Amino acid sequence: MLIAASTLLPAHAAVQPLDHIVAIVNDEIITRQELAKRYAEVAQSLSRQNTPLPPRETLEKQLLERMVTELALQQHARSTGIRVDPAQVESALQRIAAQNKLDIAGLAAALEKEGQSLDSMRNTIRNEILIARARERDVDNRVAVSDAEIEGYLQTQVQQGAETEYDFSHILVAVPENASPEQIQARRARADEVLAQLAAGADFAQLSASYSDAHNALQGGAFGWRASGKIPAMFADVLKPLQPGQIAPLLKSSNGFHILKLNNKRGLDATLSVTQTHTRHILIKTNELTSEADARSRLLQLKERIEHDVKFDELARLHSEDASASKGGDLGWINPGDTVPDFEKAMDALQPGEVSAPIQSPFGWHLIQVLERRDQDVTQERQKLLARQAIRERKAEEAFQDWVRQIRDSAYVELRPLD
Repeated sequence: MLIAASTLLPAHAAVQPLDHIVAIVNDEIITRQELAKRYAEVAQSLSRQNTPLPPRETLEKQLLERMVTELALQQHARSTGIRVDPAQVESALQRIAAQNKLDIAGLAAALEKEGQSLDSMRNTIRNEILIARARERDVDNRVAVSDAEIEGYLQTQVQQGAETEYDFSHILVAVPENASPEQIQARRARADEVLAQLAAGADFAQLSASYSDAHNALQGGAFGWRASGKIPAMFADVLKPLQPGQIAPLLKSSNGFHILKLNNKRGLDATLSVTQTHTRHILIKTNELTSEADARSRLLQLKERIEHDVKFDELARLHSEDASASKGGDLGWINPGDTVPDFEKAMDALQPGEVSAPIQSPFGWHLIQVLERRDQDVTQERQKLLARQAIRERKAEEAFQDWVRQIRDSAYVELRPLD
């Protein structure tokens, strides 16, 4: 994680002597100074990307809506029990400093030179982690891919021929849930205005910053390279006949109106080698009798016994509440995407022989031990593996957009004049 241009304030940014409320989100406020600070950060970022700056009033309205949504998501995360360990924030700061070839003192000096502080960056990191953990819990970990979906995906690929990758950009004009016909018509008119400006030669990245409600709006709406199976089918259908540089016709979905620009396309390599992990675990499930704290405490005690040379597999047979207990917790060789994200992230961070700290997943609490790793040619498994990953990624992205919209729409929001 590098210090992003959007993270730092320009040294010449003006300080507002007076302040007032520009938005109320549930029981918290957003002030004019906070909006001005965000504007300065984004203006600097767009400038460094050589993206023309939208009119100030347009960009400020767009940024305020983004800040409202972010605050609603943070409130949701906190209200549902998510907490961020200060040590995790400090670890992230250390990574930022190291990746920029600085120590913490050097990072503080660099931030101060740009008009920011370590405390401000800590707050930004903390909020990002809050939202990320809420997304993992409420969205990513709940995405399931069935065998029937995989078979259907593979049949479609056979009918369509070799899979294609698209490099494309996207503008979303969101429609609120349960919108009235008048609201839908107003959002359609906004999307049509964007299309008209694009047809007249306007810059896509600038219009994305001005109009898009998508999470990547300030990155020009760029998605980068995505396999056709990893994007919504309606996107793939309209991108397929386009040539690089062309704009697709306006699309309507449950989220709103979509405008796509094809930047480039290419075929996928037919070979694949993946890193497989041989792992085992001990699972303690939570229920009316076993609380989260109890499960975690039991696993900490088991880990201490393992560190004192008690065999992992013996403890798994005695204590694990997973079907793998009879095999000493052995899960065999695991491919990327075979397990839920929380488990896979913890597993990938371990060295062979290492035992994790207690890890929580939708199934309960785990101790994980990696036994060995190997790079494996999975030619025969490749199609199902790619299908599962593609479907999971597509469903997670669609579910994330719905989740964001639902939280934003359920929040009490009062917008006030900016001046």
